[in-house]
Amino acid sequence: MATNKVLLSKGIKYLAWALPLLFIGPAIIYNAFINTDNVWHYAVLAVGIIACIAAVYFMFKGLQTMVKGLFND
Repeated sequence: MATNKVLLSKGIKYLAWALPLLFIGPAIIYNAFINTDNVWHYAVLAVGIIACIAAVYFMFKGLQTMVKGLFND
């Protein structure tokens, strides 16, 4: 049983994109809740939520790709 190194590295790249988003998303959401008197409150909150959703998507896609690379699905 050989490992597909191309898929494995692609999965690691997805996880590398997810890692900064895991920290940036909640920080942006926190910033939006602190500055509720600002006009851009809802826009900043939307960007933070989108960053968190993107982090979860990239984590799922990265783990799925790595499993495909490891088990040759």
